[in-house]
Amino acid sequence: MTDELLFEKSEGVATITLNRPEKLNAFHDGMLASWASALVECQADDAVAAVVLTGAGRAFCAGGDVASLGVYENNPALEIGDYLRTNVHPVGRAVHSLQKPYLCAVNGAATGAGMDMALMADIRWAGHRAKFAESYIKLGLVPGDGGGWLLPRLVGMSRALELLWTGDMIDAVEAERIGIVSRVCDDDTLVGELQEFAARLAAGPTVAIRLMKQVVRLSEGQDLPGALDLVTGPMGVASNTADHLEACAAFLEKRPAVFKGD
Repeated sequence: MTDELLFEKSEGVATITLNRPEKLNAFHDGMLASWASALVECQADDAVAAVVLTGAGRAFCAGGDVASLGVYENNPALEIGDYLRTNVHPVGRAVHSLQKPYLCAVNGAATGAGMDMALMADIRWAGHRAKFAESYIKLGLVPGDGGGWLLPRLVGMSRALELLWTGDMIDAVEAERIGIVSRVCDDDTLVGELQEFAARLAAGPTVAIRLMKQVVRLSEGQDLPGALDLVTGPMGVASNTADHLEACAAFLEKRPAVFKGD
């Protein structure tokens, strides 16, 4: 890990904080490596049931550090592709492998690859001062961190292309209206509120929560008959967990269920 990426665990919730506020949390190779490593650790650690991502200071993430963008100048296309695969994409791949809820508190500007990193989360909440921009076009670049795949799935093809082609900044209210974020919170309470939500998930039937994430993801590429077939396996697994038996007993005994995550 590095001091520029903080990683903490508490009561089932891991929090990753981009901690380079003087640079608007623009990331460099070392931060990316620590970020991917933290996500891999979260997946492997049974004590972690949910993960929260946020930024320190007045921004969420300004994308890649401009000082490192020279990698794109006068280098062969294959070398640039190798750089992305080796240095940038491991975070996205680790996110894709994370079976647990991955929640993002967008506490300020999220631009370029910083916006793409936010889009990778399962749920995004924003503070009132949050702003979003797919700013690659202003550097004559294309979204290299998954934006071209993620954004259309949230806002539709037409609106995604408009945001990508213009690089225009939108505020938190507009981001909520078009589906980029699901909730806008007070800036001072944003991270705490999302951590409380993460703790709520961590105290729930975590096997069922993980299976729900799997079903939703895999169903994206299915028609309805395929999705119905797909869910039979996860339902069989969930119905054999101790948490399901506890929920049934709690219902019959008219008391709150106490889940243990198994």
